Amino acid sequence: MTTTIGIVGGGQLARMLALAGIPLGLRFVILDPAPDAGAAVASEHICQAYDDLVALNELAERCDVITYEFENIPASAMAHLAAKVPVHPAPEALAISRDRLTEKNLFRELGIELPPYFTVDSRADLEAAVAKTGLPAVLKTRTLGYDGKGQFVLRAHANLDTAWKTLGSVPLILEGFVPFDREISIVAARSIGGEICYWLISENSHQGGILRLARSQPDDPFTRQAQGYVKRILERLQYVGVMALELFCVGDRLLANEMAPRVHNSGHWTIEGAETSQFENHVRAVAGLPLGSTASVGHAAMVNFIGAAPIPSEVLELTDVHLHDYGKTPRAGRKVGHATVHGVDAVRFEAQLARLRVLADAVAC
Repeated sequence: MTTTIGIVGGGQLARMLALAGIPLGLRFVILDPAPDAGAAVASEHICQAYDDLVALNELAERCDVITYEFENIPASAMAHLAAKVPVHPAPEALAISRDRLTEKNLFRELGIELPPYFTVDSRADLEAAVAKTGLPAVLKTRTLGYDGKGQFVLRAHANLDTAWKTLGSVPLILEGFVPFDREISIVAARSIGGEICYWLISENSHQGGILRLARSQPDDPFTRQAQGYVKRILERLQYVGVMALELFCVGDRLLANEMAPRVHNSGHWTIEGAETSQFENHVRAVAGLPLGSTASVGHAAMVNFIGAAPIPSEVLELTDVHLHDYGKTPRAGRKVGHATVHGVDAVRFEAQLARLRVLADAVAC
């Protein structure tokens, strides 16, 4: 019998989940309020708001299991679905990751090292927190922040009033500024039966809070520690599906930044760079299927297209490069697609990656 997976959210992550699952005989239904949701090309589409009870009931009735592609979903919607049909990852993981405070409290509970942090609910709280962290520090909204949104870097006391006026209408958190050497992430998957697999560490480069480049790191010295961190989280939450944990490397220390209870931008290189991609293993996990091998197939990297994409023919002229267009209208700061490059020859790989980055940078906005 064919398994039908419901996905709350219908953007590029849902699109790639469906594209990975269709060859396995899986079917997909998305719930997304956008008429032009990108995943609709590979799934059936319920075009309604995420908190529409009629739509949520329809999704539950049509699907065997439900997952989600991003965190900014009403908690009440996922609770409603979970009462009717299995939801993976469980709503608890979504609720924790939606709030930076509960997320960091979980890390601390599990003995995962992280930067200092303090809750900020008033202007006086902000003053007190800055006195403890020192400057610079980063003021963030506790919820609804992604790709650098909902953040203010405090570099001087003169910035406090501006930061408070900009962000102070919602609950906040102040984090100590981390002078990191590198930003990395670990992407892992856990099956219904508790099997855990890990992909290679990704080393990540951001501009303006948006990921631009992710490269696989076959011999990263933090691999074992990163795997240990994410394993603690997966097992504590009895998690099913793919999770990403973003981390800072500071000398010989590894500090947790945040987790994503879903497939993740920094794992896109796994589509062509690993035996089984993060997308395929996520749908395998939530559907109760065995996980596939995460072994790498050579050097691999992903370059995001931000704002606009290069001319497809120029990308496809490159060897060992694969284009992923999300079908989105170009717009400044928007992820409209990406390309992966991989290969066993290190010299050719680096040359093709350099050319791909030039193409992406030329159109970025």
